[in-house]
Amino acid sequence: MNIPKLHHSPFNLAVIAAGLGFFVDAFDLFLFSIYRIPSLTELGLTGAQLKSEGESLLAIQMAGMMLGGILTGMIGDRKGRVAVLFGSILLYSLANIANAFVHDTTMYAVVRFLAGMGLAGELGAGITLVSETMTVERRGYGTILVATMGALGAVCAGLAGDIVHWRTAFLVAGIGGLLLLLLRMKSMESYMFKNASTESGKKKGSFIYLFSNRRRAFKYIACILMGVPIWFSVGLLITLSPELAKVHHVDGWVLTKAFTLFQIGITAGDLSSGVFSQLIRSRKNILLMYMLLAIVSTTFFFLQFSQGTGSYWWCFMMGLGCGYLSVFVTSTAEHFGTNLRVLVTATVTNFMRGSVTLLIPFHLWLERSFDFTLSLSLMITGSIVWLLALVSTIMLSETYGKDLNYQE
Repeated sequence: MNIPKLHHSPFNLAVIAAGLGFFVDAFDLFLFSIYRIPSLTELGLTGAQLKSEGESLLAIQMAGMMLGGILTGMIGDRKGRVAVLFGSILLYSLANIANAFVHDTTMYAVVRFLAGMGLAGELGAGITLVSETMTVERRGYGTILVATMGALGAVCAGLAGDIVHWRTAFLVAGIGGLLLLLLRMKSMESYMFKNASTESGKKKGSFIYLFSNRRRAFKYIACILMGVPIWFSVGLLITLSPELAKVHHVDGWVLTKAFTLFQIGITAGDLSSGVFSQLIRSRKNILLMYMLLAIVSTTFFFLQFSQGTGSYWWCFMMGLGCGYLSVFVTSTAEHFGTNLRVLVTATVTNFMRGSVTLLIPFHLWLERSFDFTLSLSLMITGSIVWLLALVSTIMLSETYGKDLNYQE
């Protein structure tokens, strides 16, 4: 079999398709958080219903993402990376368009579940495809571009919240996704997957197989724990920042501004952490460096509220620290063989996102059981999350320069 030449430049069709797909993915994912109250208010909900229905819809979306992560991961390792990339973009694009026309919470829930399933597969398949079609020395630049474009999608979602009606925003996201399908993606499938498909005797896309070996199971769980702080920061700290401002009597705090600056920070972090990782030839050291930056920034984020002041600067700095996302997803893909790579990358990124549904009730339990303040419950939750992430990163091996053409 002739081995095709791997891409040296990150500006190739696979990277562009994966990056644009993640842009729309992140744009849609955060649209619901931003438009939750305006959309539900327009549907006739008021008062406590806004909070309860909003939380239910978020939980349904996350359930779709976690289930979708498993299903698309299995399909990606058995049928191909491009099949998942194409299918995911199609599903969440159609769900976005449908979201623009919902008129009750039942339809809203169905659409968010389907959108969650579609959003689940795009990043995992995209990162795997990019990693397997670029040279060992340069693949980091490809994943940098994908992650940075995703972060820009989140920034655009934050900006859209102040200027575009929620139905229009979802419609634009859906149409934008469908336009991606015009790219000729069939020719992008990686040689590594095609080569692995001809081999027998290896488990492909098996979720159970991940846990059949203690070392493999540890790597998988550790990869999830590495990413959880990113969603703790945006899903709890930024989302609940208006409540923190109210508790500490900080006037004029604007959620969309805090969210947008956080996402701008992540965009800068994705770009810089990825470049530094390539320059110093290490994933692990950069992960630890940016995690420490995020921890310091989070500490000052809490301190400013405790002093009765509000500065959006620390939202940006938290985002910059959490910008290790590009290195995190690259390292996750590099830790596993071709027969499990999409399954791992898809489920790790979606279980990381879904962790919010566990962190929220945990911090609420701390408040109710021990009479803790909102700030204290979030600080304790964050301390646990960041400690687990640091320990996991330290215990995982370095993956820079690793040959990915192998199977588990």
